[in-house]
Amino acid sequence: MKKTLHSMPLCGIMEDRMRIDIITLFPEIIETYTKNGIIGRGIENNLLNINYVNLREFSEDKHKKVDDYPYGGGPGMLLKPEPLYNALTHIKRDNSYVIYLSPKGNLFTQQKAAEYATYEHIIFIVGHYEGIDQRIIDMFVDEEVSIGDYVLTSGELPALIMADAIGRLIPGVLGSEESIVEESHSSNLLEYPQYTRPEEFMGYRVPEIIISGNHQKIKAWRELKSIELTLARRRDKLSDIDKSEIDKRCEKLNKIINRK
Repeated sequence: MKKTLHSMPLCGIMEDRMRIDIITLFPEIIETYTKNGIIGRGIENNLLNINYVNLREFSEDKHKKVDDYPYGGGPGMLLKPEPLYNALTHIKRDNSYVIYLSPKGNLFTQQKAAEYATYEHIIFIVGHYEGIDQRIIDMFVDEEVSIGDYVLTSGELPALIMADAIGRLIPGVLGSEESIVEESHSSNLLEYPQYTRPEEFMGYRVPEIIISGNHQKIKAWRELKSIELTLARRRDKLSDIDKSEIDKRCEKLNKIINRK
């Protein structure tokens, strides 16, 4: 007898909260992560729901087998269509958005996370082995998504990375909306350097401007450092902005910083 989502050992489903379902062969990985940290607190406070769906519970095989050899030969195994079909028809609804984690997919970005954070229900299909039967992609998947140009042994980590990035954008989860706005990638700029006490450590001092108390200069310094870091490490994030405009902005920020 298959378990329903309501009987699975994660938080109960709240229909007025964002819901993320992760179809997986390793539910313990999902459960451990979602019980801790900021995301765990968000779940406890009923700000969002992250549930796992154990794919083996939807297998029609008496041994709970979920994979088989690919037609045409080749290395590895594929996840069979029947268990995925059963799981998806069990949890999918009209407002569901189904994402298959795949190295062939669209690149996941902060902008994508912000978009997904507005959805009501996201289903992640976690791949294993050589992937899943193409017919499931054709029948159910709204988008294939990749977290980067590298290959992992399974899709649990990508699913959790995406769930974390999306979940922390739900109002109230992170606690400070200002933190979200100032983070790297939210404004296409990498975040400026941060410092805390003590003022001097092992001969390294905090920049004087940071402890000056002049908030206008501090803000200008931070923006300038963000631009410099982005140009040095991720110039592609500023590719749509003319170099002369960047130079003008940096000149203006330097004038504010050096103002007597």
